[in-house]
Amino acid sequence: MKEFVEYIVKNLVDHPDQVRINEVGGTHTLIIELAVEKSDIGKIIGKKGKTINAIRTLLMSVASRNGIRVNLEILEDQQKTSQV
Repeated sequence: MKEFVEYIVKNLVDHPDQVRINEVGGTHTLIIELAVEKSDIGKIIGKKGKTINAIRTLLMSVASRNGIRVNLEILEDQQKTSQV
């Protein structure tokens, strides 16, 4: 699943080297956390969320064949710079 999301996302963004994907697995549910460059978040979400919804639909289709549930989350950059 991770490789599937990575392939799609890296072909959509301007900074594919900044794509970070983390899988958090459970017994029947898999959570995929996606982090991209701040300027690429809009490309992943798309107009009115159409792009991210299409990615989620594809992901759910693949996951249902394997008998699991998948949730795709977009993480915002949590890093803050502090000035001393």
